[in-house]
Amino acid sequence: VVVPIHLSPVPGLPAGASSTAELSADGAELLKVALDGTRPQVAALLAELRPVAVLMDFATPWVHDIAAPLGLKALHLSVFSATAGAFNCVPARRLHGPHPSAHDLRSAPAGFPEGSSLATIPAYQAADLTYLFTSFDGKPCVYDRVLASIEACHGIVMKTCAEMEGSYIDYLSGQFGKPVLLAGPVVPEPPQGELEDQWENWLSAFPDKAVVLASFGSETFLPVAAATELLLGLEATGRPFLAVFNFPRGADTEAELQARVPLGFMERVKGRGRVHVGWVQQQHILRHRSVGCFLNHGGFSSVVEGLVAGCRLVLLPMKGDQYLNAALFARDLRVGVEVARRDEDGWFGRGDVADAVAAAMADGGDGELRKWREFLTDDAVQMRFTDEFVRQLKELVRET
Repeated sequence: VVVPIHLSPVPGLPAGASSTAELSADGAELLKVALDGTRPQVAALLAELRPVAVLMDFATPWVHDIAAPLGLKALHLSVFSATAGAFNCVPARRLHGPHPSAHDLRSAPAGFPEGSSLATIPAYQAADLTYLFTSFDGKPCVYDRVLASIEACHGIVMKTCAEMEGSYIDYLSGQFGKPVLLAGPVVPEPPQGELEDQWENWLSAFPDKAVVLASFGSETFLPVAAATELLLGLEATGRPFLAVFNFPRGADTEAELQARVPLGFMERVKGRGRVHVGWVQQQHILRHRSVGCFLNHGGFSSVVEGLVAGCRLVLLPMKGDQYLNAALFARDLRVGVEVARRDEDGWFGRGDVADAVAAAMADGGDGELRKWREFLTDDAVQMRFTDEFVRQLKELVRET
């Protein structure tokens, strides 16, 4: 049963906005305020339904306060990788006080798994992560919300597996003293229906595994300079490509696109390069025989989609957990190539993009990719993840 929760109006939050995919960074903060306003609705709903357990997002740690008097088991549902959670949001981060500096965040927290590729991170990534510890309008910051949610809950639910993130999962569990229930990496069902004719006809004109798809999900908006260098880098590969961009709700998409496309670019790449704004049938496109490389932002779900489709991966993270996911996949699991960046500010150029694509598409670069694709598409493995998750959940609910 799906029951809608109605968001109350918040000054500055666009009417009808219900997802961070529709909002700028400032709007996302206001969305948290709107969520806080749904507490009475959630309380009434739980009192009526009386489930045995409730899963809560980091943004709503107050759900535990509602669930506890009703005798409900509350679990923290993390939509981020264990790697990102282990680096960013653990009690060990309190070592530097409530507002760690960018310098503090360059190093992993105390007790972090030995041998991790994330012992230290570049300065530009650390500077970006200070957002997690920043309060807006006196409201709890992301870090405070996450810790309040986990410390009050009975367990943590994550969509990952020990095979991919075992050491980070163990670290999280030890830091909080809570069980971590693993649902397994959520592998998408095969796409339904057919690929739209415009894409089928265009992609079919190219040889097998020739095309590069560059797509950054629904919530990652590339700044002008980054998007321009990306496009020039795709041009420099000499390969056919499709670049997909998204912009925040209410943006003038035509003006935003024009600001990013270099002068004369579309004429130079005519016939082999396309730029699209908005939603596309990404799974269909990734599985097309002519698509061989997926350049993306390092979102966990996007990387899994690329792995399942058998594409070589180029990772260009732009914010937050994406940086840590990219390190996990490219360095720990060796299933992708990161675009080289300047340490102090994260700048990259067209040559860095072209070089990363060339490295990813080099002969012999699919060994680990093949292994992980077989792992993720093994029905028996996926069923094991489901069975174990259900067993652990039932066991936790039975505990007094």
